[in-house]
Amino acid sequence: MSLIIRSLSYVHPDREKLFHELNLTVGKGEKAALVGLNGMGKSTLLQLIAGISLPTSGEIIRPESSWYVPQHLGQYDHLSIAEALKIDVKLNAMQAILNGSVDAGYFEDLDDDWEVEEKLEMALAKWGIGHFSAHRLMGTLSGGQKTKVFLAGIEVHQPGIILFDEPTNHLDTNSRGMLYDLITQHKATILAVSHDRTLLNLLNKTLVLSQTGIEVFGGNFDFYLEQRQEKVNALQAKLEEQAKTLKQSQQKARDMAEQRQKKEAKGKSEGLSNSLPRIVAGGLKSKAQQSTAKVLDAHHEKISDLAEHIRETRSQIQQYQQLHINIAASNLHHGKILIDANNINYSYNGNALWKALTFQVRSGDRLHIEGDNGVGKTTLLKIITGAVEPTEGQYMSPDFSYLYLDQDYTMIKPDLSLYEQVQKYNHDGLQEHELKSLLIYSQFSREMFDRKCIGLSGGEKMKLALCCLAISKQAPDMLILDEPTNNLDIQSLKILTSAVKNFNGTLLVISHDQHFIKEIGINSQISMIKNSLHS
Repeated sequence: MSLIIRSLSYVHPDREKLFHELNLTVGKGEKAALVGLNGMGKSTLLQLIAGISLPTSGEIIRPESSWYVPQHLGQYDHLSIAEALKIDVKLNAMQAILNGSVDAGYFEDLDDDWEVEEKLEMALAKWGIGHFSAHRLMGTLSGGQKTKVFLAGIEVHQPGIILFDEPTNHLDTNSRGMLYDLITQHKATILAVSHDRTLLNLLNKTLVLSQTGIEVFGGNFDFYLEQRQEKVNALQAKLEEQAKTLKQSQQKARDMAEQRQKKEAKGKSEGLSNSLPRIVAGGLKSKAQQSTAKVLDAHHEKISDLAEHIRETRSQIQQYQQLHINIAASNLHHGKILIDANNINYSYNGNALWKALTFQVRSGDRLHIEGDNGVGKTTLLKIITGAVEPTEGQYMSPDFSYLYLDQDYTMIKPDLSLYEQVQKYNHDGLQEHELKSLLIYSQFSREMFDRKCIGLSGGEKMKLALCCLAISKQAPDMLILDEPTNNLDIQSLKILTSAVKNFNGTLLVISHDQHFIKEIGINSQISMIKNSLHS
């Protein structure tokens, strides 16, 4: 069965209209990417399709069975794995039946799914979490492990449609590879929201969600980008033609105004010389003025219409243009040793993370710190930033300045408004209009200036963080990024990628996004495994 959306409208409880008369069809077995700017409602649309939320109006026709892999996982912390996978009732029923109960209610709950326990064990084992009990609380798991639980649900339920909301955010490289294989091989209809270029290019249809509805492109994400560039080129040509026509119309209007002035001057001269009777001259003058005014009004109306069309075309082009924000780097000479670690170790409750961890970081290095989930990559960054000290070994580092952007962009304070946030970094005393101009350049509307940062999306936090950097004119010796691409829409990811790629200082980055790593120009890596590290 196809997924069909008809005249779908949705209004948030705060009365913000998100969708209006939305229509979409995804054929049985098709694999489609849902892309668009943060705030357009991609996650909300998935939740509506999954039946988690209800539309204000319209209808959604979907296959009988669906499975939703959520982006935000904290709301499931109070549930057990079995409850999160919606099989707790079946497991309880089976246990009761095995213990000898003949209650008809238990048999009804089990619904002849006698292999549910075996399916759960196999699914969890496939994703490397087979040692977890079905009764284990989700709150005790890492972000990557929680995602794997929901991915295991696909094996358990074998749904007709799978809805992915940023499924690679917390997954390590190996787990991403498993997910890519699943997407390629599974026969279900798939609809995915993601910023992961590798994943997006596995899908054979791209759906672009915007304020005007959904635009469908019959190809993967790279194909969509090519089509979008062709559209930008066509719009640019259209803008140039409109500008040329406007210039010609303005010149014609000026010429007509000059001709009118000459005629008026000539008429006045002839009237004074009595070459025409005064009443005749006056009548001719009035008639000429009316005729000229009528033509000029028509030209001015045409000029006004052309100017409006130019504004509309520029607005359309702006939707596709990429914001450029530069992160200034210090003038620290390349090759200076910034970190010298010799046999360092860090222990949690007496358990060492590494053995003989030895490495150096020199000014100008662009390092990728890679490793599976739980290996301690973020802990290493905490040592580098001085938040914790190694429990063993020798660690030397001269004073150097750094900028640390974590995956939650904690430099953005939730209780501040957007304007208050940038004002906090206004060390050079920029004027109010200058700060607001930078906010507008960073793609924040005037209506957002007084909005609290707590309501910002991941992409908006990233753009605001880079805006704060531009205002403060900080020039760090080292830029440190911890999974910076999580929760970003495609356009925000391009902005971040460009900013990081053009940063000339030392770079340390943790990321499982291979396309991002390739784009930013890494020249060295530190590969981490449990209890050892080699570079």
